[in-house]
Amino acid sequence: MLNLELKLNPKIFEEVEQKPIRDGYGDALIEAGEKNHNIVVLTADLAESTRAHKFAARFPERFIECGVSEQNMAGIAAGLAVSGKISFISSYATFSPGKNWETIRTTIIYNNANVKIAGHHSGIVTGPDGATHQATEDIAIMRCLPNVRVISPCDYWEAKKATLYSVEEYGPFYLRYVRDKTPVITTEETPFRFGKIEKFWISKNENAEIAIMATGHLVYQALLAAKELEEEGIDVYVLNVHTIKPLDEEKILEVANKVKGIVTLEDHQINGGMGSAIAEVIVQKSENKPKMIFLGLQNTFGESGKPDELIKKYGMDKEAVKNAVKKLLTF
Repeated sequence: MLNLELKLNPKIFEEVEQKPIRDGYGDALIEAGEKNHNIVVLTADLAESTRAHKFAARFPERFIECGVSEQNMAGIAAGLAVSGKISFISSYATFSPGKNWETIRTTIIYNNANVKIAGHHSGIVTGPDGATHQATEDIAIMRCLPNVRVISPCDYWEAKKATLYSVEEYGPFYLRYVRDKTPVITTEETPFRFGKIEKFWISKNENAEIAIMATGHLVYQALLAAKELEEEGIDVYVLNVHTIKPLDEEKILEVANKVKGIVTLEDHQINGGMGSAIAEVIVQKSENKPKMIFLGLQNTFGESGKPDELIKKYGMDKEAVKNAVKKLLTF
């Protein structure tokens, strides 16, 4: 059942509100900018798409349009950061951190510069733009870098809270956002605890054998699956893994030592993503080694299409989750 102790949206199984996750970023920038005059925002010719245009309209003197020059944007942001500013760089994730990964590595991460990297239009839900604009490798290329923190919010409110949190902590962050409207799972009152995995669905049976660990907008698909599984008499846990680095190792080990199997779910390549990070923890530190099924892109690119169609085709929807749970129960 839905964990209402976390003050989640109780209407997510009815006519749930849909709102772009990227709007949480844009709204947070304005709120943070009003409180902290050291915040500067840079974009690479994508101000409106990344919702940075809201900040630009309110604080034009602290907004820099770098044009189609992602590497230059990263370098400028690093320079501003080591000079005392808090820099946010905004672009599509295929371009930043995709195209400018080495510049991010050398000028931002290596120098521990106070830069927040906002990767927009991540995952296959970028939809009609197709594989060239669907960032499905960005978690892997960012989490491998030392010191950077990686957050993948599940909805609008979590995106806003994650963005605001990044302002308060010194050093580089990678913040992952999607373009399309997605269900609003949480509320303004739902706690956001950086570095902590939260149980969004609690099994009626304390000895549930399967846990579903999901990140980003696909947490909603995991919740839909959990509800239908419960109606079939199958108990599971659903955990929201919004912080991918640093991972909540304590919670992962607690779950791994209780369950028979774990399903991981992410809008990303299964190689090197959130599921891989969880598996690394379990292999190295868990006494129990539960079976695992990784749902996400299976060593393939996406294609053009409607987000819901693509989620289904590539096995990331509620039916794929339910099938994975049932498969694990047969082992």
